[in-house]
Amino acid sequence: MTTAMTHPTPSAAELPTGQAITSHQDQCLADPHWPLPTAPAPTAANGPSAHTVMHWVHENHRHNGLLWAQEDLARRTQVPDSDIVANKRAIDRHNQARNDAIERIDELLLLALGLVSAGSAQTDTPVIQAAPGARLNSETAGSMVDRLSILALKIHAMVLQSQRLDAPASQRAACTAKAQRLLQQRHDLAGCLDQLLADSQAGRAWFQIYRQFKMYNDPALNPALQAEQSRTV
Repeated sequence: MTTAMTHPTPSAAELPTGQAITSHQDQCLADPHWPLPTAPAPTAANGPSAHTVMHWVHENHRHNGLLWAQEDLARRTQVPDSDIVANKRAIDRHNQARNDAIERIDELLLLALGLVSAGSAQTDTPVIQAAPGARLNSETAGSMVDRLSILALKIHAMVLQSQRLDAPASQRAACTAKAQRLLQQRHDLAGCLDQLLADSQAGRAWFQIYRQFKMYNDPALNPALQAEQSRTV
């Protein structure tokens, strides 16, 4: 279970739009030094202030970017096995942080919408206060933000592939077509996110905070880690 929130409850005015989210994600990707392995303290100059929805949108995207790079490195075949082990462990760390950010996004959005009690938002059993008759959306808003991040990474990478002068023209053309399709998918998803937030604000819909409970990262719940620990006692 996570610790209790110490930051103010956000207001509905802080609800981000799909356009604001995708623009921020693209802005990050346009920076050749992004993503940084460690995040600088958020300020007005370098990004969203801490404890806002956009702060966690940024953190989710940053860890997805780091995860993307590690996934590429983990596919290498001409390096020592120890290098791949290091990649796999980094993947675990960034995947955990990515999922933690998804949960923070959902908590803050539901608080801003007035749909979760402040005292339960970061517990394992959040109390959702949905309007009678409102539909439950099977996917959370945070998960949709995460998918937008991954689509931004795919679009960026596909565009770069379409510009490779060392690749055949047919390959570049195929990558251009794929990039256009990915852009359409992202546009559709951003619209669906806007609709979910609008419907939730109007009392027509709601979404949950789904805890991922990543057991493999918990020494108390991972059987392989438990077995290792028992052998060292």
